[in-house]
Amino acid sequence: MNMEHGRTSLWILGDQLRLDHPGLEQADHVVLVESGRLLRRLPYHRQKLVLLLSAMRHYAEALRERGFTVDYVRAPDFTYGLRQHIERYRPTRLLTMAAADHAGRQWQTQKAEAVLGLPVVVLPNTQFLTGRYNPFPAPGKKVILENFYRAMRRHFGLLMDGEAPVGGQWNFDRENRRPLPKDAAPPAPLRFPPDALTRQVMAEVEAAGYGLGSAANFGYAVTHAQARAALDDFIAHRLDLFGPYEDAMTARHRTLYHSVLSPYINIGLLDPLEMARAAVDAYHAGRARLNSVEGFVRQVIGWREYMYWQYWRLMPQLARSNHWRATRPLPGFFWTGETEMNCLRHVLRSALETGYTHHIERLMVLSNFAMLAGLDPQAVTGWFKAVYVDAYDWVMQTNVIGMGLNADGGQLATKPYIASANYIHKMSDYCAGCRFNAKARTGPDACPFNTLYWNFLISHEAALKANPRTGPAVLGVNRLSADERHDIQRQARRFLDAL
Repeated sequence: MNMEHGRTSLWILGDQLRLDHPGLEQADHVVLVESGRLLRRLPYHRQKLVLLLSAMRHYAEALRERGFTVDYVRAPDFTYGLRQHIERYRPTRLLTMAAADHAGRQWQTQKAEAVLGLPVVVLPNTQFLTGRYNPFPAPGKKVILENFYRAMRRHFGLLMDGEAPVGGQWNFDRENRRPLPKDAAPPAPLRFPPDALTRQVMAEVEAAGYGLGSAANFGYAVTHAQARAALDDFIAHRLDLFGPYEDAMTARHRTLYHSVLSPYINIGLLDPLEMARAAVDAYHAGRARLNSVEGFVRQVIGWREYMYWQYWRLMPQLARSNHWRATRPLPGFFWTGETEMNCLRHVLRSALETGYTHHIERLMVLSNFAMLAGLDPQAVTGWFKAVYVDAYDWVMQTNVIGMGLNADGGQLATKPYIASANYIHKMSDYCAGCRFNAKARTGPDACPFNTLYWNFLISHEAALKANPRTGPAVLGVNRLSADERHDIQRQARRFLDAL
């Protein structure tokens, strides 16, 4: 017991399951709360609910085995659960690590003491590398991802040869844009048979009757040891070919060479530096090519950390952003997968069935369609948060509002990520067998991606021309006759009205 502070309770959030949690050394008691209100805030995928609840319960057991007194509370909400704990253990103060999401941290820092009636100490969040090193603590100008990424590489010494990047360049993205060969056979990610505790959670989630999808066939890691095994499996069997095919899409395989580790890192079962160093070690040992390792390191310490850093720079305004004034409701087929567009049907069904699709499917199929169709940004963000097993507010506000929909007006990305059917045709096999023609932009068989893409360029021609990164794409609009413009806009209007 820390006699200086009396009895200290440590409240650990369900997405902060770190064995090196910064409050553990000061804790007399640990409290974890299953909040019924939080679990029902959105119709979350049942695979995600099982992952969270099983990981929390396994984590509580792991702490008990290390000698901690753990109070595991199931309550209607966090306030009720914490009050139960305080009444039972009578702590003189409550420690907690700063929440990764804005609403949670606002409650911790501005309301918790008054609501709970005791001092609340909020520790810095160390689950992200920017909690240990902030490369741009007070940026005077816009910071782009590439500069952020290079600063992180330098500081943590990843793929560095002195002051220079290994291989003589920082980014090998141009080597990582190949479509998947027809004879490719990516090995599936490691799965873990549910133990008795996980089976109990699965039964509870199914019996509760809320959420999307099914808890059946659950196979995610729920302990730190399992998550580490999943990392080792990725390094050994998929990392080497991850880079060349990280942008590829196919109906033949759901995960390709992707790591599928984001569900674990986002709840504290894996550490970002541990993941990046494991990949770098594989490169130095000759077990993975440089462009693959660099691409993975960029995802972990570049993209992920940049999105979290930007989230805290732009919130809460980010959540209200709607630069393109998109207001169309989310189509019903986002909840069913029932659409004639083969690419959308495949990606939606995969997400609804498993709670997972890889990042290019999220960006260049789902978000691309949502932006071209003018779907309401927060409706789209809410759908992503409900469906994906790795989705949390800090991830989705930045990735959907910022990168996917460009609704932030370009704060995160230097251009909108929009594309016609040509991109999907080039990078996937979705167009094969689709009833729509990937080369036509008008007519009964024209792919809606083409019609909507050109309609978007026409509708926002002036704004897009003003952006040096999108200006060249808009030059194609100049070659359209007045009749072609009219036909595109009329067909787009008919399609959108039918949504």
